[in-house]
Formats: sequence, structure tokens, C-alpha cells
Amino acid sequence: VQLQASGGGLVQIGGSQRLVCEASGSTFPFDVMGWYRQVPGKQRDLVAEISTGDTPKYGSSVKGRFTVSRHSPNNTVYLQMNSLKPEDTAVYYCHARYRTIDFWGQGTQVTVSS
Repeated sequence: VQLQASGGGLVQIGGSQRLVCEASGSTFPFDVMGWYRQVPGKQRDLVAEISTGDTPKYGSSVKGRFTVSRHSPNNTVYLQMNSLKPEDTAVYYCHARYRTIDFWGQGTQVTVSS
């Protein structure tokens, strides 16, 4: 199973960015798909995730600004990021879970700057 993330880059403060993660090599639907982020020297934190029951869960710092969604048939998860702040700058990792097995993408850098 491979998770391929795309959509990162440089964005202005207050701007928007959309991340996409596509899973390949899987013959089963993931129980959970979502996004984590990490800055150097800190732990990887949950940004947002969504289960097969379509109940999204968000980190407290992104609630009201970010929206996670998924297209279950092709195991794709999206992250719409609005009103971006400098503190959103991080490497964003796609994550998926099937039963007790976790899968991670390679990470995509998002930099928010003026």
C-alpha cells in the first residue's frame, strides 16, 4: 500500500490550499483516513481524520478553518485548508488505518508566509 500526497507548497497568510492523498495497492477500504503534521523538533500531531462512518475529527488549532473529506471508493482523502496562518507551516502527512495497521505517506511541505 502506498499513500501519495500532493498539493503542498508556499501560500500567503490568509490564503487557501488543498491537499490530496491517493492510496494505491489496497484492495480494502480504510477504516480511517486523514492528515497529521509535524514541525522540526516536535511530535506529529493530528490535523484531521475521517472514518468510514464519515465522522470527521479535527485538531483544536484547525477547527473551523480546515475541512477533511474522502472519496471512499478510490481511497482518496482531501484536506481543504482556509485562513492559513504561519503556525500552519509544517510537513503534512497522509495517514490511513485498516484495522490496527497504520500507513503513512511521504509528507508534503506546506509553508505559510507573507
